[in-house]
Amino acid sequence: MHPDNAAPLILAARKRRELARAKAVRALRELDRAGTPVTFQTVARAAGVSRSWLYNQPDLRAEIQRLRQATSRATTPPIPASQRNRQLAEENSRLRRQLAHALGDQRASPRPARQADPGDPAGRSPVTIQPP
Repeated sequence: MHPDNAAPLILAARKRRELARAKAVRALRELDRAGTPVTFQTVARAAGVSRSWLYNQPDLRAEIQRLRQATSRATTPPIPASQRNRQLAEENSRLRRQLAHALGDQRASPRPARQADPGDPAGRSPVTIQPP
């Protein structure tokens, strides 16, 4: 007759369940503290557990649903697309002006002439060719 190996298996399963619960609770706290939207997907990914496992844990499920509702109410209303497009166009123009100014300064500044590296067997120059 074979010895009963159920006790060590039950103990291992209990430890694995407790570890998964601890990781899920820690992920919930960290996501909530960081202000990240709390969903079953984000908690599962952060804790390294499956979404189905989270749905089967009544207390964790209730906490996720509570935090999900709290964060969904706290979000700011979305910006209308026309206003967002205008903001992005203004930012794009500002960045283009900054880039043009920086490139103008770079071209206007005197650069010391570089000599070819005597240690380079191909005799290549360390000068980089700039686009027109």
